[in-house]
Amino acid sequence: MDDSRDADDADGGNAAADGPPTRADARELDRGDPLADLRERFFVPEGEAYMDGNSLGLCSADAVAALDRAVEQWKTLAVRGWTDADPEWFSYGERLGDRLAPLVGADGEEVVVGNSTTVNIHALVGTFYDPDRGEKIVVNGLDFPTDHYAIRAQLRRAGKDPDDCLRVVESRDGRTIEEDDIVAAVDDDVGMVFMPSVLYRSGQLLDIERITEAAHDAGALAGFDLAHSVGVVPHSLSEHGADFAVWCHYKYLNAGPGALAGLYVDERHFGVTPTLAGWWGHEKETQFEMRRTYTPADAAGAFQIGTPPILSAAPLDGALDVTEDAGIDALREKSLALTDFFISLVDDRLPDCEVGTPREASRRGGHVAVEHPEAYRVTEALKDRGVVVDFRPPNVVRVCPSPYYVGFEDVYEVVDRFAAVLADEGYERYEARGGGVT
Repeated sequence: MDDSRDADDADGGNAAADGPPTRADARELDRGDPLADLRERFFVPEGEAYMDGNSLGLCSADAVAALDRAVEQWKTLAVRGWTDADPEWFSYGERLGDRLAPLVGADGEEVVVGNSTTVNIHALVGTFYDPDRGEKIVVNGLDFPTDHYAIRAQLRRAGKDPDDCLRVVESRDGRTIEEDDIVAAVDDDVGMVFMPSVLYRSGQLLDIERITEAAHDAGALAGFDLAHSVGVVPHSLSEHGADFAVWCHYKYLNAGPGALAGLYVDERHFGVTPTLAGWWGHEKETQFEMRRTYTPADAAGAFQIGTPPILSAAPLDGALDVTEDAGIDALREKSLALTDFFISLVDDRLPDCEVGTPREASRRGGHVAVEHPEAYRVTEALKDRGVVVDFRPPNVVRVCPSPYYVGFEDVYEVVDRFAAVLADEGYERYEARGGGVT
């Protein structure tokens, strides 16, 4: 079983044993929080309760310092920065991969930073999809759309009809995906399974180990999109034998808008020639010999395509200082405690709402889906009251108490304002419409 699912299944966890949670309970939990000081390293918008870290994490002083250092190197070293900067730019993606590897449970050579998440899906699916292994690719009906866009494009590139070859596991309840249904969908016609670690709308955490085992038992490959878990949920990709994975760094890892993405390729696939070959994925030893023949790096670094934008990579270098200082296991523990506390408050104080996220800790990522028929208008009303959350159609207010900079009293205050919005029906003055796809 995936390490991310080994945490104790919480029971509403941090609520007071004798009754519903109170503000005093929240303050007591904050006083005992070993990660409370992390907040001081972030630029938290004044007067706001920021609960959207699963879309865009906040800026930290560490990220700014790393960016400033890179800018100064550009000023003083210019082109010499590729070899003389500290850290030197030439192996920036590989060095960041080494730092990220413990967060996803991999060896350093199996992880690299480069491209965007969607480009990495194209690169990895396009490389590893082999119709001779099995024509079908198993996905699910609650995926983030870009995953399907890229996979369907790669099926077309391979001369296959996506409508015939994309096997979609549908949700039974519109919120979650039954892992039994994923396993049942994998047969001898399947060459690849591609699933998210956490469903972007509901926050359901899937079992990477079980899905990988089912894929391999059928002779298929297993790939994953970790966008909504990396930095807040520990993983064991190498141990579980996952073939490849992709993710972004601008959510829980707080590396900034549009930050470079990351990818993992299991070492047994080293040496394969990527479908989207580019010179930065060439073996480093001969890269500047400018050979006409492409020789892929014998590592995940082969899946880099173009020259890494150092000014976009540098904030991740600083942001990882925060993650490493905190420890991924401690971040997971606090994340679960925060979401437990939030769910208890929703149950107690928001009777018109339902929690659409699994309550068991082992099945929950870092955010909570609060369902309400007027979710869009409620989201807009909350924003005008200083609560930054987001809406996902048709009826979800996503609330993310990031363990990096959110405290328990922050969560209590959010529910306080949420309850006020519902009590006075203040959301009714907002236009009813959809929005947002981040």
